[in-house]
Amino acid sequence: MSIPRKRYYCPVEVTVDVIGGRWTPVILAHLKEGTHRYGELRRKMPDVTEKVLTQRLRQLERDGLVARTVHDGVPAPVSYDLTPEGRSLTPVLEALYAWGERRAAGRGLVIAPVE
Repeated sequence: MSIPRKRYYCPVEVTVDVIGGRWTPVILAHLKEGTHRYGELRRKMPDVTEKVLTQRLRQLERDGLVARTVHDGVPAPVSYDLTPEGRSLTPVLEALYAWGERRAAGRGLVIAPVE
């Protein structure tokens, strides 16, 4: 028995299906800068709940965009990094970042630094 596949009518639907939502592109943008431990990601996104961050990271791993590496030792035994397919999103993430910067500047919005 075959599994019914979702039908898409525009390539943008495929992209949004994978990276849509509030936190998924933000996680990918941070991982674009390099490998991060869970706690580092959590500090960079103070408004995301632990539950949501964990769910999004697991989904990104299932989608083949993020690799999870378990290290020996404590305190932070797990790190996350983009896979080659995840890295292929770099131009998209950079375009979203640049657009957000221009929009914020044009509207007088403040992008707070993360401490």
